[in-house]
Amino acid sequence: MFTGLVEQLGKVLSAEDRRGQRKIQVKTGFSDIKLGESVAVNGVCLTVSEFTPKGELSFFVSEESLDRSNLGALAEGSRVNLERAMLPTSRMGGHWVQGHVDTKGMVLSLTEGHDHWKITVALDPKYGRYCVEKGSITLNGVSLTINSLIETKLNEFMVTFLIVPHTWKHTNLSELKSGDTVNVEVDILAKYIEKLCRPQIPSTPLSAPSSN
Repeated sequence: MFTGLVEQLGKVLSAEDRRGQRKIQVKTGFSDIKLGESVAVNGVCLTVSEFTPKGELSFFVSEESLDRSNLGALAEGSRVNLERAMLPTSRMGGHWVQGHVDTKGMVLSLTEGHDHWKITVALDPKYGRYCVEKGSITLNGVSLTINSLIETKLNEFMVTFLIVPHTWKHTNLSELKSGDTVNVEVDILAKYIEKLCRPQIPSTPLSAPSSN
């Protein structure tokens, strides 16, 4: 479990495809990592498979994670947002983030304001029901507040965010440009509420019982 508060930016040292999986090595500033520990890389929960005293961590990315995220596009030199799993004593500064990316969104525009940057992202409409104005969502592992929602008659769905200077400076959101993809994880609480509130339809027998 994570909070969506990025701890640091890492740098990809290598990315190697292996039979439907991908092995990536990332240079980090972490000095107390353990084998098997969970780290969110651009919002994707990955397991540390190798590490060095210099903070170089290796991860294997599954085919499922490659399909749903932008980790397949990483190359040597790419910068990634990193967050270690939260502790029970940690402050919940962001929101509940699992590190299970739902889908990829596409950056439509970035504009600079007086004290913020505005990002507009196109999202698969089927995830729109989990988004509410001023609600939480995760982009590339960063916990963000939804500023506004835009739905069109063409069944297009867009979400806008206002990024404050600290987040802009300390995450890779500042490197985005129009056309880039971002990892999106919607609020898990919204999914649970939807399932719990969904009408329960009793199952119907395949055939009526015999009257004999």
